[in-house]
Amino acid sequence: MSDVLYLAWRYLTYHRFKTAILVASITLIFYLPIGLNLLVSLSARQLTDRAEATPLLVGAKGSPLELVLRSLYFEADVPADMRYAEAKRVGQSKLAHVIPLYSRFRTRHSPIVGTSLEYFEFRQLKIADGSYFGMLGECVLGSQAARAAEAGPRDSVMSAPESVFDIAGVYPLKMKVVGVLRPSGTPDDHAVFVDLKTTWVIAGLAHGHEDLSQPEAQGGVLRQRGNEIVANASVLQYNEITRENIASFHFHGDPADFPITAAIAVPNDEKSSTLLQGRYLGDKELVQIVRPPTVMDELLQTILTIRQYVLIAVGVIGIATLASMILVFLLSLQLRRREMETIIKIGGSRIRMVSLVTAEVLGVIIAGAVFAALLSLATVWLATSATRLLVHMT
Repeated sequence: MSDVLYLAWRYLTYHRFKTAILVASITLIFYLPIGLNLLVSLSARQLTDRAEATPLLVGAKGSPLELVLRSLYFEADVPADMRYAEAKRVGQSKLAHVIPLYSRFRTRHSPIVGTSLEYFEFRQLKIADGSYFGMLGECVLGSQAARAAEAGPRDSVMSAPESVFDIAGVYPLKMKVVGVLRPSGTPDDHAVFVDLKTTWVIAGLAHGHEDLSQPEAQGGVLRQRGNEIVANASVLQYNEITRENIASFHFHGDPADFPITAAIAVPNDEKSSTLLQGRYLGDKELVQIVRPPTVMDELLQTILTIRQYVLIAVGVIGIATLASMILVFLLSLQLRRREMETIIKIGGSRIRMVSLVTAEVLGVIIAGAVFAALLSLATVWLATSATRLLVHMT
């Protein structure tokens, strides 16, 4: 039997170009349906787990899917803002505990998520190095965000403008990194977390500048009437919040009117959940309340329907490819007729000839199956990245 395997091996390696094409075809025939099912199944599980861990979401009226994807994955299009007062309204109802979210901005590599310390407890996020934020301008990095920024505690990251043509005059904010989270295998690994007020500073709703009452800042005073000082454009505004200048940062307006993108509502019980949802059914309501599991189920039903059509197409292509491979082997046998006759004349039996051809075919199939298995393992490993890509495309 070893002589048959040796001859089959030598034939396949000699005709390496043809063998490579056949192996690649077998690999795709095996991998495409398996890989597609793995990708959809793992992505669906991640989407469902994240949604089921979030009881209710409150946001501005609009697309529920857009609201859920942005609030849970921080990668979709930014939904319309709502007033911070709406989050306080949920908390004041005593029906649920509320966690505000403002996820409009980004650093160079990662989304910035403004929230409260309760978010870390809700998502069960633990610190691997450093501590949670405790002061305006401090941030905590997810494990992947820290790797992308090559930053850790005592380093800094900068916010990025929303547009290259941003002429609003809002300076990028330099944020001090005080902690890095343990890997959680969730979108939180890719986020930069800050206090909600820090995102308002990034939005230009608060700023700090040099003390205009000091003699060294008189060059920046346009006019002064008693205690009222009007500054000109030369006043130095701080783009970093430190313990020395934090007292100079002040907000313009009522924080209740400041924007947030969503609020996570954690009801006390099922009855409280029902009552809370009922309060947002009116046509005059400016905000909506949605159940993320329900919204994600609708998305997954669409994805699963598309998957069925894709699998049918893959099956048809697979049958055509398999038929082509059979044709290649049959034509190859016709071209090798004289070779076969020579082997028989020197004492080789017909059973040996059948075994030789079978070994060649099995060699190609086994090689293709091995490569398909390796690609399937890679698909499992890359499932998290694929989920992020799916959310971004959606």
